[in-house]
Amino acid sequence: MSLLTVSGSPHVHTQQSVKSIMYGVVIAMIPAIFVSVYFFGLHAARVMFISVLACLFFEWVIQKYLIKGPVTINDGSALVTGILLAFNVPSNLPAWIIVTGALVSIGIGKMSFGGLGKNPFNPALVGRVFLLISFPVQMTSWPVPKPLFGPGVTDAITGPTTLGIFKEGLDAGKTVQDIMASPSFPGYINDLVGAQSGSMGEISAIALLLGAVYMFSRKIITWHIPVSYIGTAVVFSGILWLIDPAHYIDPVMHLLAGGMILGVFFMATDMVSSPVSTKGQLVFGAGAGLLTILIRVWGAYPEGVSFAILIMNAFTPLINSTFKPKRFGEVVKNG
Repeated sequence: MSLLTVSGSPHVHTQQSVKSIMYGVVIAMIPAIFVSVYFFGLHAARVMFISVLACLFFEWVIQKYLIKGPVTINDGSALVTGILLAFNVPSNLPAWIIVTGALVSIGIGKMSFGGLGKNPFNPALVGRVFLLISFPVQMTSWPVPKPLFGPGVTDAITGPTTLGIFKEGLDAGKTVQDIMASPSFPGYINDLVGAQSGSMGEISAIALLLGAVYMFSRKIITWHIPVSYIGTAVVFSGILWLIDPAHYIDPVMHLLAGGMILGVFFMATDMVSSPVSTKGQLVFGAGAGLLTILIRVWGAYPEGVSFAILIMNAFTPLINSTFKPKRFGEVVKNG
């Protein structure tokens, strides 16, 4: 009998199991789920239900009939992928596109590499970027949320995200101050609480930060990637803003608008696709923060979080090989 067990990452010595960690992440996403349903109504619940059900189904089918190995849909990882995929799409997305995204997330982003612990990229982001490239019109038609206080949302109305408003305005020759003075501009408060157009899970910074606090308290995530990610993004965007505030967004708006908070705490910190060492995690977060601002400012898309994290996922093996933790009993030579 072999005494050697070979398994995929994460290799973490802790009292927590993969299942407890995944369901802890689910609990952390509950505030953002409630906020998305409040602002976008039952359409948000529909997207969430279809995405989760499709991810669970595809993982079960692939494990049972293609890989023919143990079925692990109860560990919560497919559930997390389904919720994160729903968080990264508009609440008016057709069902067949949601199912396609789930198939790509689970089938290509996860199971094609052997399942949980072996996937180099965050599966939900693989599905999201695939949908964005394949169906750009549907993926960028954002429903207008209901007002913070008032009647429900009008289904027929769509509008740009906060970052989209900036992108369109700056390309048209307007200044940042002109754009923010417009009556249709959401503003800091709406971006903070969630009364803005966008992907249904990224609209409320407060709800996401509540979830982040819960994950920190449960020690599901550590501070290294979030601090280096946000710190780099704030410093870089702050330098640009100080140089030319008429044409560059201030750091606070960069944090509140778009998917940075969602990406920083719920996707960049993925144990499987991020570096294992603390130094590596700091480099990973800094690289993702820099790329996010670069794409937002000079890229074709107003948002850069998904692309930035996936690019840094690709660098994770190199980062791991560069910042290897010292082996137990290893003698470090000086000079």
